[in-house]
Amino acid sequence: MLAACGAAPAAAPTTAPAAADPTAAPAGTDPTAAPAAADPTAAPVASTSDVKDLTILWAEWDPANYLQQLVNDYEGVAGVKVKVSQEPWPSFGNRTFAEFAAKGQSYDMVVGDSQWLGQGATQGHYVEMTSIFDTDLNGKALAPATVTAYAEYPKGGAQYWAYPLEGDACGWAYRKDLFEDPKEMADFKAKYSRDLAVPTTWLELKDIAEFFTRPDKNLYGLSLYTQKEGDAITMGYQNVFFSWGADWGDPTSYKAAGMLNSKEAVEALDFYRSLYAFAPPGSSNDFWQEGVNKFTSGQVALSMNYFAFFPGLANSATNPFAEKTGFFSNPAGPSGKSFSALGGQGISVVKYISAEKQQASLDFIKWLAKDDTQQKWAELGGYTCNANILNSQAFLENTPYNKAFSESMQKVKDFWAVPVYGELLTVSQDDLHKFIINGEGTAQSTLDTMAQQHDEIFKKSGLQK
Repeated sequence: MLAACGAAPAAAPTTAPAAADPTAAPAGTDPTAAPAAADPTAAPVASTSDVKDLTILWAEWDPANYLQQLVNDYEGVAGVKVKVSQEPWPSFGNRTFAEFAAKGQSYDMVVGDSQWLGQGATQGHYVEMTSIFDTDLNGKALAPATVTAYAEYPKGGAQYWAYPLEGDACGWAYRKDLFEDPKEMADFKAKYSRDLAVPTTWLELKDIAEFFTRPDKNLYGLSLYTQKEGDAITMGYQNVFFSWGADWGDPTSYKAAGMLNSKEAVEALDFYRSLYAFAPPGSSNDFWQEGVNKFTSGQVALSMNYFAFFPGLANSATNPFAEKTGFFSNPAGPSGKSFSALGGQGISVVKYISAEKQQASLDFIKWLAKDDTQQKWAELGGYTCNANILNSQAFLENTPYNKAFSESMQKVKDFWAVPVYGELLTVSQDDLHKFIINGEGTAQSTLDTMAQQHDEIFKKSGLQK
């Protein structure tokens, strides 16, 4: 998700803007409609000589500060001053969609959540970038999974509405000092008949979490996402859900039943609930901040979190175990598949600004997409989606978590990005929390109910025929 943020002070996870629920389609909009408007990007639509400033709206956190540092260079290149306007995470979604509803011109670009693509495209909020995406926007240089996640709507439709700016995914931090302690290693091998090492499968991860759960010493196996608000518990579950070979539904027919509640999905949900047993007391409403706190206080051996929040764990000023902290990408499920829940955002041009400013914004994104600009973005702390940079030795060795991040960005998968995603998310958050945290019902009954509700939402929206 996002990009390496220093210590992500007032940040919230990159997928969390959904929590503000800007998702209900405005009255009169049709979520089944084809993406709005023709592509105005094939050629300059107007002179940009009078444009002297551009404003980008993003959430308030370290990556936005890094972006401001980066874009300060653009004034010397093009004579255009670019400002990154930051809005606190809790109000970021509402601010953005209030601007869209008013067809406002306060912001020229927005760094929006991946799940906003459906609304941005079908409701006419975003300028289409399709005709310049692979050429002027250097689209072929991007990791394919990030193009699908941050730019494309509908999925598989080869229509693009954003440039993938801030990549992010869920991964893991772990206490190397515990893993490398000779006594711990010997005890683990005696109990599990294998070496104590970074897990390659989810089942191995569970064994490690069980092994380090020692309530009498205030040490527990792991922290994981359980929060009911926003999208936390859904994102956490997705890590195992996708890795078990399950999916939310058919992306063409929008049918959820049979996929969301498949045998694999049920097994994954039972497994995710089993992990919760190894979390510290008081972990029933955890997201990124709680995960950071539990790790830095020494309560857990393993911590699930977005990579955006790992810079703080590698910093001795914010993590007393920084020198002893390692990082890894999600392990594999029973069939050998491994996926990571997506975070992060793409940058889009707002459709309601003048033709001149639209073109100036596209020109700016062309500059932003250049290899050398993306290289500097990565050096500043941004999580680039440029595959060459992600795979370069310099990037992989630049931080202790970059290698795991690069691996994760090759295998990201996301929740629905359709205009009604907010309604779908509310269902998954409520139902998953009831089962995982409260133990209500069974995994099968939970997913059966979710599938039924999702199908009803898709039918009501007109997406499912």
